[in-house]
Amino acid sequence: MSDGVPMRRLTVPALCLGLVVAVPASAQTTIESLGLTVSGSAALLTDYTFRGISQTDTKPALQAGIDIEHETGLYVAGFGSNVDFGDANLELDAMFGYRFSLAGIKFDLGGIYYAYPGANEGGLNYNFFEVAAKAAYEIGPATLRAAFHWSPEFQFESGNGYYVEGGVDLKLPFAFVLAGRLGYQWIDKNDRFGLRDFANWSIVLSRELFGFTFAIGYYDTNIRKSDCPKGIGGSNVCEARAIASVSKTF
Repeated sequence: MSDGVPMRRLTVPALCLGLVVAVPASAQTTIESLGLTVSGSAALLTDYTFRGISQTDTKPALQAGIDIEHETGLYVAGFGSNVDFGDANLELDAMFGYRFSLAGIKFDLGGIYYAYPGANEGGLNYNFFEVAAKAAYEIGPATLRAAFHWSPEFQFESGNGYYVEGGVDLKLPFAFVLAGRLGYQWIDKNDRFGLRDFANWSIVLSRELFGFTFAIGYYDTNIRKSDCPKGIGGSNVCEARAIASVSKTF
């Protein structure tokens, strides 16, 4: 992407498993009369990346999320974070879907709408929608994960966008969790979006302590420095980086 074209927040998950901070299951509040379970989360990160690319110009992020699930498996959720690319300063995501288990595999099928209120630099459409399918299978101390995302009109009206991701979460001694992810993003109209198709990967070590989850991770992409849009002050938002975070679920 050229320096003059803002790049999409290449967000989570909250559901955001393309993720990515590994967190334990949320503490939950059940509204028995309605069959609903409500959970929330808040996090502070030294940087916010989505699919390996910084969304905050390598600066810290404050995030919050909420998830409301019915006993049938249907759910709605929301996620918010500060961002800093183009003229976007805020990201608000809305999610919905259906969670269920089959043959020991946990599935999550749904959709995510990414919104950037007030962002419209050069008339570009920052907002977009993705269909998401996720699966998780636990084998002893390891949880295998896979995800597929498809957007019929990716950000900046760049046509079909496809993202696949695989990974594993491994329970270690002393309550540590090691999470690894490998993903690949395809974009129909690369010139319009501003980047070629690319891979990203991460490895995160986390531990819950005193009701908080602390994590440190390594994130990287195969995007060449010369192809990456420069952030404010010339920062490289695609290069390898370490990210620390603290989060709380309630």
